Amino acid sequence: MTEKRIILEMGTGNDLYGQDYTKAARRAVQDALHHSSITLFSKLGISHEEMRVEVTIGVQRPEAVDCDLVASDLPRGRASVRAVKGGLDVEDAGAGTLHVVATAAVEAYLPDLVGKFVKS
Repeated sequence: MTEKRIILEMGTGNDLYGQDYTKAARRAVQDALHHSSITLFSKLGISHEEMRVEVTIGVQRPEAVDCDLVASDLPRGRASVRAVKGGLDVEDAGAGTLHVVATAAVEAYLPDLVGKFVKS
């Protein structure tokens, strides 16, 4: 089945003191989600279960992100999350710690609906 991307939202999140990449990633996803208010589903009678959601998280240590936990934060659709090299670590040399900054791209796809709706 052919799909079309209908949503692309981006967000940033951080963990300034805990050096927790998953926490920063979850905050980035929440930031992206808070930029959207999508009435498409209710207006067109489309179930949220038809939506596939792909999330890409950018952090300096992708292996440190619990992608399943990040996916569990997504309220709708069938979610998949992957972490890639990106984001930013800001070193606090005096404290010997890192401030972790994550970026998130949240993409939502629906089956191609061309021809399903007709102008009346």
